[in-house]
Amino acid sequence: MRISTKKELLLDGIQAVIGVVTSKNTLPILSNILIESDKNKVRFTATDLDIGMTTEKETDVIEDGSITAPAKRFIDIVKELPEGKVELYTKKNHMVIIESKGIIFKILGIPKDEFPTLPNIDNKKTLSLKQPDLKKMLEMTCFAMSNDETRYVLNGVCFIVAKELIKTVATDGRRLAIVSKKNETSFKEDEKVIIPTKTIQALVHALKEKGEVKITFSQNQIMFTVDELRIVSRLIEGEFPNYEQAIPKETKNKIKVSKDRLSAAIKRASLLTTPESQAIKLQVGKDSLIVSKITPEIGETQEDVEASYGGEGFLIGFNPTYLLDVLKAIGEQELAIELSGPDKPAVIRVDEEYIYIVLPMQIT
Repeated sequence: MRISTKKELLLDGIQAVIGVVTSKNTLPILSNILIESDKNKVRFTATDLDIGMTTEKETDVIEDGSITAPAKRFIDIVKELPEGKVELYTKKNHMVIIESKGIIFKILGIPKDEFPTLPNIDNKKTLSLKQPDLKKMLEMTCFAMSNDETRYVLNGVCFIVAKELIKTVATDGRRLAIVSKKNETSFKEDEKVIIPTKTIQALVHALKEKGEVKITFSQNQIMFTVDELRIVSRLIEGEFPNYEQAIPKETKNKIKVSKDRLSAAIKRASLLTTPESQAIKLQVGKDSLIVSKITPEIGETQEDVEASYGGEGFLIGFNPTYLLDVLKAIGEQELAIELSGPDKPAVIRVDEEYIYIVLPMQIT
């Protein structure tokens, strides 16, 4: 294999797929990136066996071939090269040579034969969405995913396609985020899959503010094609909880408040939280909202936040992270938060597209 390319192109190709690589891999080959040259293209591939990513770049290919190189060391070397032309080629004993303006690096690679082959998913069941639409849907739900390995079906986003609606849903058992958009595509088949956390993170990073993403479904895998990048992932097996029964009916008891003002107050109150004392307090009264936190061994804080509310007053506690996550995700500046009592969940609804539900915490 031998290619003549630019540092920028080489770096872009590696960075597009290196997020899959982890040092925790038990197989040494999974710490490597597969590099293949063919005609006028160079292809970069990485996998951890659960998710695989591959991207192609057009460049000058002098000789077709393939090799795998240690991912982290390879990208660290490329980053330190000067801007401009780079020669990348292989020699006997699987040696990878990188040359640029009088600089020569030689690193030992592993032959392609040992690298896992990514599954080939046919394009019979393919849905096309606008990249920014899917990116927003995932960003508004993925923070509610669980990281509890004992509740494996919650360790991802449930992606639902129906004739009328396309939904993304995530929950960790203490909060629930749902985005529903009209299905304006020609794809009208029913699909319900659970996409793992690592795949969601890679996809959100890859999606751009323009263009389309193609989503291809198979029995236990899914493929996302974002421009020249392909992400192939296993799906989480199991039944996602019946989230619809957890959605409260809309209530008239709503507190209207500035998102930025509330977010700032919650951030300040969270400065006094500890792992043993996480809950902050919201004292709700007629046209009144007080955000406070008392941690006996540290100190206390209290802050008045301008708000509009006409219901009965009460005191309620929340994990501040669960509130800050949703406030960061939504774009609306004025919020209407449904609060029905000290032991009832808070609900935020944005138009008919978004619902966020968070359970309160016990306070003393």
